[in-house]
Amino acid sequence: MEIDRNSASSWERTSRKDQWILELKQKVSVLQKKFQAEDDEERQWMIQRCNQPELIELLREMTVTMLHVVDAVGRLEPVNGITISKQFGIPKGSVSKITKRLVDKQILHMENLPDNKKEIIFTLTPAGREIFKLHGALHEQMDLGISLFLRRYSEDELRFLNRSMQDTIDASWVNFEDSEEPSLIQGEAGEMCLPEDQLKTEGVPLSVFGSETEEIERILSMLRRLDSPSLKRAEAILTDVFFTEFDE
Repeated sequence: MEIDRNSASSWERTSRKDQWILELKQKVSVLQKKFQAEDDEERQWMIQRCNQPELIELLREMTVTMLHVVDAVGRLEPVNGITISKQFGIPKGSVSKITKRLVDKQILHMENLPDNKKEIIFTLTPAGREIFKLHGALHEQMDLGISLFLRRYSEDELRFLNRSMQDTIDASWVNFEDSEEPSLIQGEAGEMCLPEDQLKTEGVPLSVFGSETEEIERILSMLRRLDSPSLKRAEAILTDVFFTEFDE
């Protein structure tokens, strides 16, 4: 059977698009590792700007979530655990455990309200105040760096990046539907494939995706909504933002 030229051309476009998607998915995996590494980099930035040995030791022991709780208390003090949980999206159980550890390390001060002995409020200790200031200085530095970095892009590129991020925020990886794209099925070898009834030509391979981790597969449907030029711009932006080293 002879392959229809229009169908073949459509397949070629889809195949190229899938290649861009695969590259972006691979970068997401690297991006996850980069974020983890940056946690250590940010901690090191604060340590380098601290001249108190006892605070340096505390910073080395603190997790990222602990720093976020210190930041929350510094912004809202006096504050209770429920408010911290609601305002910053940290689970109540985590807030309870973390505040206890921070009190034990003398980073937070805990007290009961005079008129309500059951309610506990938190404030910063002098050590906690210094850590709060260092953490605030870190975010100011990061905000400045991000703003200066993003100025290299055109308005169209920034608009596209904002749209992509908003799509990511709004998307559900579990219940994602896109009627414009064919659905995928899992092949015998575990690869993601187009169903046979959605292929219009013979001689075209069914498998269009290699086996990927579950985390990376979650972004597949959203990326398929983008056309080839948009995918190219996405790759260029991701490469510049996350995979290119720049001198400070």
